[in-house]
Amino acid sequence: MLKGSGIVKSIFKNYRFTIILLSAIVIGGAAGLFFGPKTAVVKPFGDLFLNLMFMMIVPLVFFSIASAIANMNGMKRLGKIMGSILVVFLVTASVAAILGLAGASIIHPLENTDISSIKEVMNHSSVETDAEKLTFLDHLVATFTVSDFNLLLSRSNMLQLIVFALLFGISTAAVGEKAKPVADFLSAASAVIMKMVSIVMYYAPIGLGCYFAAVIGDLGPQILEGYARSFVLYLILTVIYYFGFFTLYAFIAGGKAGVKLFWKNAITPSVTALATCSSAACIPVNLAMVRNMGVPKDIAETIIPLGANTHKDGSVFGGVLKIVFLFALFGRDLTSISNMLSILAVAFLVGAVMGAIPGGGMIGEMLIISVYGFPPETLPIIAVISTIIDAPATLLNATGNTVCAMLVTRLVEGKNWMVKALKSGGEEVA
Repeated sequence: MLKGSGIVKSIFKNYRFTIILLSAIVIGGAAGLFFGPKTAVVKPFGDLFLNLMFMMIVPLVFFSIASAIANMNGMKRLGKIMGSILVVFLVTASVAAILGLAGASIIHPLENTDISSIKEVMNHSSVETDAEKLTFLDHLVATFTVSDFNLLLSRSNMLQLIVFALLFGISTAAVGEKAKPVADFLSAASAVIMKMVSIVMYYAPIGLGCYFAAVIGDLGPQILEGYARSFVLYLILTVIYYFGFFTLYAFIAGGKAGVKLFWKNAITPSVTALATCSSAACIPVNLAMVRNMGVPKDIAETIIPLGANTHKDGSVFGGVLKIVFLFALFGRDLTSISNMLSILAVAFLVGAVMGAIPGGGMIGEMLIISVYGFPPETLPIIAVISTIIDAPATLLNATGNTVCAMLVTRLVEGKNWMVKALKSGGEEVA
């Protein structure tokens, strides 16, 4: 009895923030429904939270990405391992993005929903002016670069900042020992910024609760149905990807024996992910499990920490869902090839920049509204989606990195990697 009580307490402790945040959002939504436009009086408390988060987005994205790349130096076979990791991460995240977009096309979050009440908000998001005069190559250059360094310090140029951070991290790793102080600084700065985020998140229940009250007071109850549909869609995608695609990836990595090996070791990371809602908290468990699978030490210690920060298939699903949600709210075309490709690309980036901590989805949401030029006021609208999908998203994020470790080992070690692992004392696989 005591053991069961302890488990309940442990789960409540790990979910405490999510429960508090959800409660605040529910209370705010109820207040918005009851008081209507009068809830605008509490909007400044929501503005305060948004501004605090926007103040940190530029250093947060730069330090998290640059430090993740810069601190990967000194590993044996680094080039081959990193190349294999890049291929696996790109392919699996792309599959997740395509599956998410297909799911959102079938079960549209805001289908048959009256969105006329947000026409006034939509008028604030007119961002395309001279951009239409640019050629495709001009668009490409403007998408990934800026003309001056100071322009990188604006959240409006997030993609360009990510390119700069990647180059900075790669260069730091390439310099090696001489640049170790820089790598250490990046790592420390990333930790400091993440601590700042966690401090500001203490205010999130108040800020988001107040903002959501104002949003519901303006938009009315019709948007609530969209959240319910989004949650159902996400659960469907989670079941398909977790059981279907993880099994497929394990089969590609090692055939039937690979499937058996994966599912024998997948339960512990899965339970840990659901109980903690934190990819970072799953790193020690994932490391132990992939070592049990026979994944070599250098591959395991590279892909698991890197994956926790830059590879999150569950977050890619969430990114697609949020973008589709906002596109529907603002009346943007979801059927054009260019928009569909951009959704896939931005969803992939969302999976790469979201924090590996509970509530880390806020980072990806700020990236979405920055890239597409949505008004800052839309942040609380999609923050609700992050909150309701947090547990299943973490399940896919964390457990997905274990099967990706098998795929990378298959690429680096060859098709007989499990036999080698067995001979060297790894887990029995047949």
